[in-house]
Amino acid sequence: MARALGMFTSLVAAAAMVSCGGEAPPPALAPAASASAAPVATSGVEPSPAAPAAAAASTAAPEPPRRAAPSPVARYTGFAKPESVLYDADNDRYLVSNINGNPGDRDNNGFISVLSPDGQVTSLKWIEGGKNKVKLDAPTGSAIAKGVLYVADLTTLRMFDLKTGAPKGEIAIPGTTLLNDVAAAPDGKVYVSDSGFTIGATGNLEATSSDAMYVIEKGKARALAKTTALRMPNGLAWSDKGLVVCSSGAPEVFVLDEKGAKRDVTTTAPGGRLDGLISLGDALLVTSHDASAVLRGKLGGTFEVAIPEQETPADIGYDTKRGRVLVPHVLVDTVDVYELR
Repeated sequence: MARALGMFTSLVAAAAMVSCGGEAPPPALAPAASASAAPVATSGVEPSPAAPAAAAASTAAPEPPRRAAPSPVARYTGFAKPESVLYDADNDRYLVSNINGNPGDRDNNGFISVLSPDGQVTSLKWIEGGKNKVKLDAPTGSAIAKGVLYVADLTTLRMFDLKTGAPKGEIAIPGTTLLNDVAAAPDGKVYVSDSGFTIGATGNLEATSSDAMYVIEKGKARALAKTTALRMPNGLAWSDKGLVVCSSGAPEVFVLDEKGAKRDVTTTAPGGRLDGLISLGDALLVTSHDASAVLRGKLGGTFEVAIPEQETPADIGYDTKRGRVLVPHVLVDTVDVYELR
């Protein structure tokens, strides 16, 4: 939740849900920063949480040691189910989609927050449902194309002026259940996933079989692929191989080609219930609710835990200027920022 919930396998925990802003992919990442990295001293940033205590000794065969989470360089608080974070490179800021309530409710109280990279919440409700002619129910993934902010909102793709936040129209997509993530290609085309599930009364995912991928051209949506073989498509990212997709219903990432066919299908063990996705050169970062982590790997290769101990990680973003991963925790109402060397 370009490119968690993107939507919401998080909300099985409650539910779940990258957005890509159509920029050229940045260079590939090197190994993650160590847990000893010092947090930035900025106003509005909470101290990093302490590492969990070591597990008690056991007579069973010892498990491989679990790597502790690196310390976030910044933590933002005060959100209402933050599902997605998008880096707006032109304005050097972070845009956060807040569901604010039940993820399926048409309550017109969703909002978009603006954060500064130095740790400040610049505007908690920059775009707010019910204010200034804005309609916004349960916003999830977002992307930027040609000065327009595209935001997935249940069965409608909403558009806003990137400078002012003013509404610039909407595209309703009939037959959809949960528009989850958005990605923009360099040619200006915008892609949006329908994850094909609702959230049941007990928090379980209930399949609707509307799984699909749509492309927006000249203000109209057309189905690029519409099949349950997409396995509840969620996070999207544009890469040098084209559109990359991760699924909530299966532990896999893949390329969806111009004909809507899946290519380079790759398992993401050690984690499933995938949500957010970003492309960094030939590397991919993807959030997993099963693993409570951000995973790193390559198409056709293997995946490993890059940032462990992430509670309900949703639709991540990437600050290309500072090399930072932006992780929204949808059920904890925080956004953490990590530096990967």
